[in-house]
Amino acid sequence: MDLNGLGSQLKLWRDRTTPASVGLPTQKRRRAPGLRREEVAQLAGVSADYLVRLEQGRARHPSVQVVQSLARALRLDAGERDVLYRLAGHLPPSPSRMERHVPPSVMRLVDRLGDTPVSVIDASWQTIMQNRAAAALFGDLTGESERGQNRAWRTFMDLPGMGRFEPQTRSMVGRDVVADLRAALLRLPDDPDLGALVADLRRESPRFAELWETTPARPRGAQRKTLHHPVVGWMTLDCDKLTVNDGELQIVVFTAEPGSPDAEALALAVVVGLQEMGEELTPA
Repeated sequence: MDLNGLGSQLKLWRDRTTPASVGLPTQKRRRAPGLRREEVAQLAGVSADYLVRLEQGRARHPSVQVVQSLARALRLDAGERDVLYRLAGHLPPSPSRMERHVPPSVMRLVDRLGDTPVSVIDASWQTIMQNRAAAALFGDLTGESERGQNRAWRTFMDLPGMGRFEPQTRSMVGRDVVADLRAALLRLPDDPDLGALVADLRRESPRFAELWETTPARPRGAQRKTLHHPVVGWMTLDCDKLTVNDGELQIVVFTAEPGSPDAEALALAVVVGLQEMGEELTPA
């Protein structure tokens, strides 16, 4: 591993990334135009001390998960992402594996949507990123394990969240998860992470195992979902999916018809969730 190259390149990328480009407030007095180490660490979900050690060459084995998180935090494009992988001692993702790189343009889109809940997931339903509104509505996944950040795993393990689907929606979501994972496994039969997820779900969830035997492959589409918020109550939302990177990444957006009771409930649920997280909603 080229430790000096890794550290110096991380610092160069950090210095060129402005707070505004990652959705952070711009302060008038800053020593440098780029991000502080603490800001990059927060965006990547690592400690500031660990980032210092990476930049100084004292951390020798950054994991693939850390590399992925740093690439997103620093808004690297696909070519730069591959450079980071190599400097960290890893092979860049191959076409036979799930694409998890979120292009900077998609990150800007997610940041700009503001009060609209938006998540980006990969072919295994792993949450790659979500905006604050999505975290407020469904729960902040920042401190969760890798499995805990997977939407398919959370669905079938019944992990708690802020908003809970009503039974009919829950049944529909379960079938759609299985059908979509089947379709993904047909596209990417050699991806070890995808295969391991399906194997673990079949072993740990009788409901998933039963659906796996009876549900044909089908990519997910647009849906209407009814969920219950513990403070706001019931709301029915449109759940739309946009695809990027040849369909391997999905942008999932929750909206309601403007001016409707569901739109009012959604807006209030986001505000309540942000208050629970100790934040406030700011205009996009």
